[in-house]
Amino acid sequence: MKKLIFTLLISFLAISLYSQEPDHAKWDALLKKHVSPQGKVNYKTFKADKDKLEEYLKNLSDNMPKSNWTEDQKKAYWMNTYNAAAVKLILDNYPTKSIQDIGGFKKPWHIKFISLGGKMYDLNTIEHEILRKQFNDPRIHVGINCASYSCPKLHTSAFTAANTNTELEKLMKEFINDPSKNKISANNLELSQIFNWFKEDFTKTGNLIDYLNKYSNIKINANAKISYLKYNWSLNE
Repeated sequence: MKKLIFTLLISFLAISLYSQEPDHAKWDALLKKHVSPQGKVNYKTFKADKDKLEEYLKNLSDNMPKSNWTEDQKKAYWMNTYNAAAVKLILDNYPTKSIQDIGGFKKPWHIKFISLGGKMYDLNTIEHEILRKQFNDPRIHVGINCASYSCPKLHTSAFTAANTNTELEKLMKEFINDPSKNKISANNLELSQIFNWFKEDFTKTGNLIDYLNKYSNIKINANAKISYLKYNWSLNE
C-alpha cells in the first residue's frame, strides 16, 4: 500500500510539474508600474527594470507550453510573450521614434531575437504562425501590442489562464469604441487598419459589421459605409 501511495504521489507531482505554466506575476507588476491605463508606455522608467523583464522572458523560455495545457494557458503564454518581447525590442533600441525604424531591411517583425526553449523566434512567427493560426480567435489582435500609437493599447495586466477570455472581451469592446482608434456612427465607419489587414479573422462567422455590432455601443446599419484610417506607427509613449 505504501509503495502504491508513493507511486501515485510521484505521478501526481510529475503531472503537476509537466502542466505548470510560468508565473506571469513579474510581467504583471512591470505593466502596472510602467504602463498607464490609456496604454502609454514609459520606456524611460521601464529601461531601469530591463533586468526584471529579461528574467521574465527567461522564465517563459524555461516553461514553454506543454501538450496538456489548456487553450487559455497557451493563449496567455503567447500573448504575454509577444508583448514582453516587443517591449524588450524597444528598450534594446531606445530612444527610437517608431518600432518600424528597427531592423533595417528585415524590419522588426522578422528579427529572430526571442529565445524560447532553445529556439529563436520572431514577432511575426508568434503572431501569424502561432496566435492567429492555432487559436482562431480574432480577439488576439487586441491582446498583442506592436508598440505603436494606432495599436490596441498594451494592457496593464498580464494574461493568465483565469482571466484571458474576460480580458480579451473587455479589450475588444474598449478598442472598437475608442474614437482615437475607430470612428463609428450608424451609417459611417472609419476603422482601424487592423480590420482591413486581418478582415478574414473577423468574418469567419459573418460579415465585418456583424462582428463590430457584438461590441459597438452604437448599432451599426448593415449597409454602413466603411473606410480605414491611416495607421500611426509612432511609439506608444
